Formats: sequence, structure tokens, C-alpha cells
Amino acid sequence: MPIGKVKWYDPDKGFGFASNPGQEDVHISKSVLPEGVETLHPGQRIEFDFAASGRGPQILRMRLVDPPRKPRKPEHKYTAEQLNSIVGDLMTLLEDSVQPHLQNGRWPDRKAGRQVAEILRVVAKELDK
Repeated sequence: MPIGKVKWYDPDKGFGFASNPGQEDVHISKSVLPEGVETLHPGQRIEFDFAASGRGPQILRMRLVDPPRKPRKPEHKYTAEQLNSIVGDLMTLLEDSVQPHLQNGRWPDRKAGRQVAEILRVVAKELDK
């Protein structure tokens, strides 16, 4: 059985391709992934049997040579204390620069709006991890 490397694999689409030493790249279908494996990573080595088809070589059976990667937990850019400070500053900015304008039926000026929006994006991104 040849050993190749995964070129790419898209778990959402359910297929990808791997190199086949000295031959044409081979198609990897989701149906041939080993039990419990949901995705493959570029550069991951696999051992496989394949057959030629009208659409090119297709993997029939495969085995992982390199173990699957464990998903990494996203790291926070800021500590909880730093994010607390950012949220406090955001609240002050909203109370001083945005809320009075809105209470008077007006929008805040563009500069203040952009500043608040950027801080909101940072906070949302950190809280979503």
C-alpha cells in the first residue's frame, strides 16, 4: 500500500486529495475515513489502496500513518482582567459619547461610532472563544 500525504481535505464538502508518490493525486471521500476520524490535515501521512475510475484515482481504503490532530482550544488574546478593563472603558464610552446623542434623537459622530464598534468587535471576539 502506498503512503501519501494529504494535500487538502474539506470536512464540510466531504472530500479532498492526497499525493500518490510517482503517480497522479488520489481523491479522498468521506466514506473511506477510518472510524472516528472526521477530518484530515494537510501534510498528514496516510496509507491507502486505490483504484482508477473515470474521474481519476479514488482511495478505496485508508489507514492513518500520522495520528489525528487534537483540535486546539482557541487562545484568548487578553486576560480576564484586561478584558474587564476594556469592558469598563467601553461602558464609559457608551455612557459618555453614545447614549446622550441617542437620547436626543441623534446618532453619535462618525469617529465615536467607529471607536465603539471596534471595541465591541474585540470584546465579542474574545467572549466567543
